Amino acid sequence: MSADLPLEEPPGRLSEPAGPRDPDVYYRTYRRWDVYFAIVFAATFLFVLGGSDPGTGLRVVAASFFAATAPWYVLVGRPVLLAEGEDQPRALVYLVGLFLLFVVPSALVGETRIAIFALAPQCFMLLRMRGALIAVTVINVVPVVVWAFVERPDSGDLFFNSLFAAVSWAFSLIIGSWIIMVLQQSAERARLIAELDASREEVARLSAAHGALAERERLTREIHDTLAQGFTSLVMLVQAVESELDHDMPLARRHLGLMARTARENLAEARALVAGAGPADLDGSSLPDALRRLAARHGEQTGSAARVEVSGAVRPLPAAVEVVALRGCQEALSNARRHAGPGTAVTIALGYGEDALRLRVRDTGRGFDPRAPREGYGLAGLRARAGEVGGTAEVTAAPGEGTTVTLELPVQPTAPSLHPSRPTVRKKRSAR
Repeated sequence: MSADLPLEEPPGRLSEPAGPRDPDVYYRTYRRWDVYFAIVFAATFLFVLGGSDPGTGLRVVAASFFAATAPWYVLVGRPVLLAEGEDQPRALVYLVGLFLLFVVPSALVGETRIAIFALAPQCFMLLRMRGALIAVTVINVVPVVVWAFVERPDSGDLFFNSLFAAVSWAFSLIIGSWIIMVLQQSAERARLIAELDASREEVARLSAAHGALAERERLTREIHDTLAQGFTSLVMLVQAVESELDHDMPLARRHLGLMARTARENLAEARALVAGAGPADLDGSSLPDALRRLAARHGEQTGSAARVEVSGAVRPLPAAVEVVALRGCQEALSNARRHAGPGTAVTIALGYGEDALRLRVRDTGRGFDPRAPREGYGLAGLRARAGEVGGTAEVTAAPGEGTTVTLELPVQPTAPSLHPSRPTVRKKRSAR
């Protein structure tokens, strides 16, 4: 026997049900053993009846005893072999009965011992390793001993029968070792498959949950950066109109026009959000032009112009980078309108570098203490947006010294052209 097989290893099934993937696989594959046992039984039965020695009477008796093994296997043995888990008492009852039905005809007719090739595998299927070794030894040795005691054969016949018993015993050990190895591997494979199925279900569940959370965060940022800021602007304009109706009607009408335009822009952003499209300000427009429109609206709403400065070679960039830059500028201008104070000057600096896009929005307003606890989603959402494209977002401020929001977003660098007359070729490089 292999040294890797422990003597007290519990028996397994030939092929444990493969978890939720295919619970009936063991019962289907066991039919092959049914066929094998039937072939061995039929061959043994024909050999027992077909011989001439020791006479027809004894061979009929032996065949009658041996024929009883078929219903014994079908009614008792097969249910035990297919039973879930171990059932050692029933297994022992079945094997003892099978041995008694086998040892009597094998003592009368030597050809009956061919059935050992069907009995030995069942011992290893039903018993622990040590019990299976004992059972296999008994079914190989005892029939020869009983036959020798009954028949009193000469030394030649005894030698050849003993040799056959030794060969069948060795074969039983080899086939038994293989069966135990298959049982153990099948049980381990079934366990691994069950764990893999469970892991896949868990991964699918977590992926769905993560996707839902990511989509919720995305919608939260989009709503905050578009609709919420638009509604904030509308509230500020309504407050301005209320204070102007009694003494400055032309200015009130101008603010009403701004309210209508802001509402239309908010509606366009809402439609783009529902459609899953990009920001309305970037639709058919460059990033610098979109920032200039933001600055103009800021000036109309606050009465203090925002200046836009663009440096570097202006060029189309990946949509994700331009969206982050636009939303970052929107957030910075919204915070300036709400917190910087009236008449605050704002500067928007957009720089196109070889490998990064830089945006800086600075106001000269009240500022704040960065160490003080703050509520709100805007700055945290801005950092999250920048992180999604591999960039960074920094906010520097001090009380009375204004606030600066700085974004640095990586972009693919432009490779130098080999032919001056041809357009520059963009070389791909993975973002760090």
